[in-house]
Amino acid sequence: MTRMVEKYPEADEKREPIESPATLDEKALLFLMMALIVIVDQITKMWIEIWLPLNRSWAPVDSLAPFFKFTHISNTGAAFGLFPAGSNFFVMVAIAVTLFIVAYNYVLPANNHLFRLALGLQLGGALGNLIDRFRLGHVTDFLDFGPWPVFNVADMSIVAGVILLGYLLLMEERRQLNSEDEGTEEGSSETLRQDSSMLWND
Repeated sequence: MTRMVEKYPEADEKREPIESPATLDEKALLFLMMALIVIVDQITKMWIEIWLPLNRSWAPVDSLAPFFKFTHISNTGAAFGLFPAGSNFFVMVAIAVTLFIVAYNYVLPANNHLFRLALGLQLGGALGNLIDRFRLGHVTDFLDFGPWPVFNVADMSIVAGVILLGYLLLMEERRQLNSEDEGTEEGSSETLRQDSSMLWND
């Protein structure tokens, strides 16, 4: 009596899909976001520098002054006034970050639009403050929200980029964990099928 043996593809025959390189349009997305942030950041800073004297404040709504007002200050440190004595160090950091992001954008595969937007936000913020350091020797800050340190559009962009990047990395890690779990379940099912076939042959 001839006994049928079912054949199933081995789990190790599955291959990961090859990631395609990004198009020029996709690579340009980072630079478009960067340019938008730099333009908005520099325009708002120059407006404050012309309109509001240094170390002076103005509240658009007097009753909201404890929560929001414009305060024109100079900052030689990092974002939100941190490490005020490290101006030259942060120039080098901004240049290094810029070179890294541009190089990474070149090798980043296709279909990573949100990832590129996150990097563009960080790059635009870094360049916005870097331009200030070369232009003025310090960074212009003017957004004053109550107990928070005074900051600017570039600082907001850096923080938004970091938050978005962290969210995307978290989602990617969860996706990989789910994929590994599915692979484990498929492997267990394959083992059961093979064991059943062996018992049938015996």
